[in-house]
Amino acid sequence: MKQPFTASSSSSSLIRKARLSPYLFTLLAFIVFVAILYGEDFVCLLGQLDPNVDRLATITDGRSCHVLGLEKRWEKLPFSIGKTPDGCDLFSGRWVWDDSTRPLYEESECPYIQPQLTCQEHGRPDKDYQYWRWQPHGCDLPSFNATLMLETLRGKRMMFVGDSLNRGQYVSMVCLLHRLIPEGKKSMETFDSLTVFTAKEYNATIEFYWAPFLLESNSDNAIVHRISDRIVRKGSINKHGKNWKGADIIVFNTYLWWMTGLKMKVLQGSFEDETKDIIELSTEDAYRMGMKSMLRWVRKNMDRKKTRVFFTSMSPSHGKSIDWGGEAGLNCFNETTLINNATYWGSDCRKSIMEVIGDVFRKSKFPISFLNITQLSNYRKDAHTSIHKKQWNPLTPEQIANPVSYADCVHWCLPGLQDTWNELLFAKLFYP
Repeated sequence: MKQPFTASSSSSSLIRKARLSPYLFTLLAFIVFVAILYGEDFVCLLGQLDPNVDRLATITDGRSCHVLGLEKRWEKLPFSIGKTPDGCDLFSGRWVWDDSTRPLYEESECPYIQPQLTCQEHGRPDKDYQYWRWQPHGCDLPSFNATLMLETLRGKRMMFVGDSLNRGQYVSMVCLLHRLIPEGKKSMETFDSLTVFTAKEYNATIEFYWAPFLLESNSDNAIVHRISDRIVRKGSINKHGKNWKGADIIVFNTYLWWMTGLKMKVLQGSFEDETKDIIELSTEDAYRMGMKSMLRWVRKNMDRKKTRVFFTSMSPSHGKSIDWGGEAGLNCFNETTLINNATYWGSDCRKSIMEVIGDVFRKSKFPISFLNITQLSNYRKDAHTSIHKKQWNPLTPEQIANPVSYADCVHWCLPGLQDTWNELLFAKLFYP
């Protein structure tokens, strides 16, 4: 029997009641006076006191790379049928071994998994990575209810927008649902950047749209996009966004493709211009530009009374085993156990990027549900595809002799970790 893997719960602030005093009355009187005098400017300055704000976006300590508390107490959100118990952080918890309910489906019975993610078919000898369940501290994660999900999607569109990691989450969702749909009543088709799974009896679609930057870029070809000199076009969200209109539920992600170095090339103008005006921004400023564009598009095109928007945080990689105390020069290859260190954050995390997310999302006037999968995924060095996937290019003799050199420590086997991401999505959709 596997022993539970325990991670420390996130710290919580203690709220203490202050006794009223003459000084307090004086302070309150001054606040009222300034509020009347400066109106909205004062409200902006004291945004932290907004009664709609539950917990502010924060970064914990120097070892951490995640955004805490981006949730706000919005009015009743579409599709919700309950709520997460007060004080329960679904993203803070531990991995527990569960061979009674896991896996949620079998790799062999879901024909929609890309060959890059079918680890058993490509020779992975163990299946332990399929049997871990995420257990939040102090509360339970609602069980994924495929019937409820499909009935909710009746007559609607659900769309995942982003890169290949978001596509993995998309395929996981399809695998979680397709068993309830009879053969002949479902289909999956791809049209350039758009892949559409259709549940015909439900008049519902679950879709994936390839847009690794969300903005227009020179990496937008869904097949040929491995370009080292990456360029994004400023103010170009509508190039892709026109394909997202009409979606009832959208799940965005974008992170990995921005990590090209300290600078990012940004095109001002059009890719069709004969002379291209390209500037270099810091990765943080370029990413902030992308996030603001996404939120503007959401505000203009999504109806907060009928639609839901989610954003999935950074998916970590495990490319340096020395980060978790392993031998230098190795990576996720042949890893079959979890990282048993609650303070582990890896070396590929850009804390400054997470700060951008916290800053931009905290100011959003549209309800965005943040799926903070970074921390819980950091422990799962066992769950990557590694060498157990389809190789698009023939391996060289040198690679064959050294599997570490071509192990994929970015993407995840299915079934596996990304099913948990969708359980969290399910929880935040129905129990925000």
